[in-house]
Amino acid sequence: MAPYESDDNTNEDLRTGRRKAARYVVPVAVLGVAAATIGLVPAFAGSGDPDLPDITAQQLIEKIAASDVQQLSGTVKISTDLGLPNLGGLESSLGGGMGGGGDDSGSSADPSSKLLELASGTHTLRVASDGEDKQKLSLLDKAAEYSVIHNGDEVWAYDSASNEAYHMKDSSGAAEKGTKGKADDVPATPKELAEEALKAADDTTSVTVDGTAQVAGRDAYKLLIKPKASGSTVGAISIAVDSKTGLPLKFTLTPASGGAAVIDAGFTKVDFSKPAASTFDFSPPKGTKVTEGDEGKAEGKADRAQPKGGEDLGKEFQGLNVIGEGWSSIAQFDTGGEGMPSESSGAGDAGRFLDSLGDQVTGKFGSGTVFSTRLVNALITDDGKVYAGAVTKDALVKAANAAK
Repeated sequence: MAPYESDDNTNEDLRTGRRKAARYVVPVAVLGVAAATIGLVPAFAGSGDPDLPDITAQQLIEKIAASDVQQLSGTVKISTDLGLPNLGGLESSLGGGMGGGGDDSGSSADPSSKLLELASGTHTLRVASDGEDKQKLSLLDKAAEYSVIHNGDEVWAYDSASNEAYHMKDSSGAAEKGTKGKADDVPATPKELAEEALKAADDTTSVTVDGTAQVAGRDAYKLLIKPKASGSTVGAISIAVDSKTGLPLKFTLTPASGGAAVIDAGFTKVDFSKPAASTFDFSPPKGTKVTEGDEGKAEGKADRAQPKGGEDLGKEFQGLNVIGEGWSSIAQFDTGGEGMPSESSGAGDAGRFLDSLGDQVTGKFGSGTVFSTRLVNALITDDGKVYAGAVTKDALVKAANAAK
């Protein structure tokens, strides 16, 4: 179905509704998108779709905001295709130096690195929740299973493949800071992804209702979010919202370039009854290697994993600046270095491999390399300046030229 055009009229009630819709936002560095102008045209049902009462985008946003599902269990399928290059060549060039889990805990069960597997490929998750103090997420992989269990002030992560567990205490202070065992660092459900997409509001975005659908046996409305202007790599975001509970059941982000979705996450099964109390019980099996994560260490990792404000980034990167607005915004900063290593700069095999991953570009800024995914692109100039965003390569080059 073709989407309706959105109405450009906005008011404080709409903005308040969108802020409420994002009250449980899970931090994520993948999407810096904004939802904005609300269309007032009601949904309609197509052939074979559920015949639901008319609803406007404003009402659907408010329905998401009012949703307070505390108890559920189900299965989620998530597919991510960012078009990231195979880094095996780089690892070989560096003599295998990139091996390991990428964290300093020494445990394969540490969620700070394990859940990053969701950034590529297709995965099946089992999820369960019983209020704010009891959640469980399990990543299924053939005969193995990886689970993160939050039960009161206890957080356990267990990797059955390596028979390793990671344990930490979740005090009320840690929960308030959003650590919760670091499982919240990676969005894994349609609700988390939808809230991230709706957390900001400006006039660069069209939000409309695009009919109805059935997801996991539930009748749902479809909310469509699109950039108004060209230049963004994001084509559209579609969110299927449960017609009764207001819970997002499916989240799909398609790129402006077309092809398969960059992110497609949706429930295949969902049950809103109270999960059994035993769902959240965990004791390490005999012989399990247990790594204890102290609270301070966990909070530090969580802080590093989440997006930093401009002030903090400004301290880490020289002269942080945001160019443009909304979907077309570009983050620009100075690394203080000399650009990316390359074969011409004497970096050898590693430099040659990095050259093969990027596109060489020139302009008023001099020369540099653009590294591309299907969603986020980054230009690194030879004098160490970085321009990055969910925008096209041409937009990055234009921004770099204008900065000179």
